[in-house]
Amino acid sequence: MTHLPLTDASALRAAGRQPRLPFRVLLADGGELLMLRLLRVLPGKRLVGEAELNGSKVLAKLFIGQRGERHWQQERTGLAALAGAGVPTPALLAATALAGGGYALMTDFLDPAESLAESWERLAGPAPGDGQALALLAPALTLLGRLHAAGLVQQDLHLGNFLRHEDTWLLIDGDAVRVVCPGQRLPLTPASANLAILLAQLPAAWDGQVAALLPAYAAGASDSLPDLPALSEQIRRVRAWRLKDFLVKTLRECTLFAVDQSATRFRAVVRREVEALAEVLRSRESVDRAISAGTILKDGGTTTVARVVIDGRALLIKRYNLKSLRHALSRLWRPSRGWHSWREGHRLRFLGIATPAPLALIEERCGPLRRRAWLVSEFCPGPNLLRHLSADRVPPDEEATAILDLFAALHRNRISHGDLKATNLLWEHGRVVVIDLDGVVQHRSAAAHARAWRRDRARLLRNWPTGSVLQRWLDERLPAG
Repeated sequence: MTHLPLTDASALRAAGRQPRLPFRVLLADGGELLMLRLLRVLPGKRLVGEAELNGSKVLAKLFIGQRGERHWQQERTGLAALAGAGVPTPALLAATALAGGGYALMTDFLDPAESLAESWERLAGPAPGDGQALALLAPALTLLGRLHAAGLVQQDLHLGNFLRHEDTWLLIDGDAVRVVCPGQRLPLTPASANLAILLAQLPAAWDGQVAALLPAYAAGASDSLPDLPALSEQIRRVRAWRLKDFLVKTLRECTLFAVDQSATRFRAVVRREVEALAEVLRSRESVDRAISAGTILKDGGTTTVARVVIDGRALLIKRYNLKSLRHALSRLWRPSRGWHSWREGHRLRFLGIATPAPLALIEERCGPLRRRAWLVSEFCPGPNLLRHLSADRVPPDEEATAILDLFAALHRNRISHGDLKATNLLWEHGRVVVIDLDGVVQHRSAAAHARAWRRDRARLLRNWPTGSVLQRWLDERLPAG
């Protein structure tokens, strides 16, 4: 690979998210690093990937931004603190400056390895208290307890920072590790706050399982347990902050989303879908061609909905039309219904509430003025509840549990739908999927939510004949109006 041209920090900053691979960088000590595959890119700041150093495979972090030296030093210090406390973490192999500016840090490349986030995703939304899920979370909680027992915190706790390699769990990302009480146990207040960051990554439905999770944490923290009510309140606050932060990211360029806009168009796409949807999203005309070539499910004055197939994958495209000049004028200054549905779809999924994944949003603009919009999402083929359930009998056990779990989650998060017809609730793979999110609202106050929920509840019950078995069953079990 010596024929590959050398690059440097300035060239890597200029390359943004897509530096050409493979590439070589010269280290200040005269060595060379060959980067083979990128695992994470923070444009202009940091590159993380699989690399070769002196013929051996390593995980390399290249700090190429203006504050690169500070983060490089923090990474070194954090990894040393973890190793000193006996907390498993990938071994530091080398840390050096790059020739021409920037810094590099190399650790063991663990292969095969799986993050806790990947393991959790394979469980596909485990029920609260599920034994397999509890067993999966326990080693990470024990590891965090050991961290706190050593007087350390990890400020960027998420499931992706716990890694399993050959039946050993490791904590990664030394940049976020801080030494709070060298050689002493962390006081309960900061320990509880740090633990809340990790537990807030779990779906809100798991909040009732915190007591069942604490023994695993205590096993590492020498039986030191935080106050349960205080911890629960901290979890709620952290999750609210994470949701707010995430919703902002859905509308700006970041690791998860690709966003571009001009005077005539705004476009946001889930980054991993950019390549697959490139042809459809090339222009407003290309989206409309896809709709015309698809199966039209609805063609009304305000919306046109089509099922389309892209590379063998069924998707749904919803176009928000402007039915008249008056309607167009009324929408000019407001975010489009497509924008609203994009945001609320991501909100529901963040909260663990089933809804088809929103994949892309396009808004037609004239400067700051909004016009038509298009929303691309996954297609849910399941039957709606009006068709799936019989009015003259109680729902089967699986459906009954899923229905009650859905409305408990919506109620717990103060979310109203706005048009709760049974046709907007689909049955798929043992869960109830919510669609048509144009009117979804997460209310700030309990009073506002109570008023909206009474309307939602009444609308849902009107789907079936008054006094029918199913209607009575729902009326007795849904949260009160």
